Amino acid sequence: MLGGVEIDYERGLEGHSDADVLCHAVADALLGAVADGDIGCHFPDDNPKWRDARSVELLGTVAERLRGKGAEITNVDSTVIAERPKLAPYVQAMREAMAGQLGVDVDQVSVKATTVEKLGALGREEGIAALAVATVRGGGGGPGSQ
Repeated sequence: MLGGVEIDYERGLEGHSDADVLCHAVADALLGAVADGDIGCHFPDDNPKWRDARSVELLGTVAERLRGKGAEITNVDSTVIAERPKLAPYVQAMREAMAGQLGVDVDQVSVKATTVEKLGALGREEGIAALAVATVRGGGGGPGSQ
């Protein structure tokens, strides 16, 4: 699962939830944009409630949280770093899945994919990384504020 889309690949990621690192990175970027902690603060992995949770749905919960703080999501820019699988065929579906949960137009969600040219742990296909930046209008608070 990546960006809310099931990827047809023989390997997968392990985690407390569905381990969708792209949705996790976007959720952290959004929470960070309003200084409201991180995904672990709101969906801790020691809480059985979040076991096997769909990360794309958690992303929707984060979007609701931001709206409740008076924040409007203006843009999300993300990059997935992985040697394989090739993600280009899935990028549009990922954008659409995340935009739907965020309540924004698909043109406000960017997903890019790159490799590290076989360098390091990611290059050896020992994992996948995702980076995200989000911009919002309004909102704010402190870490873990309710």
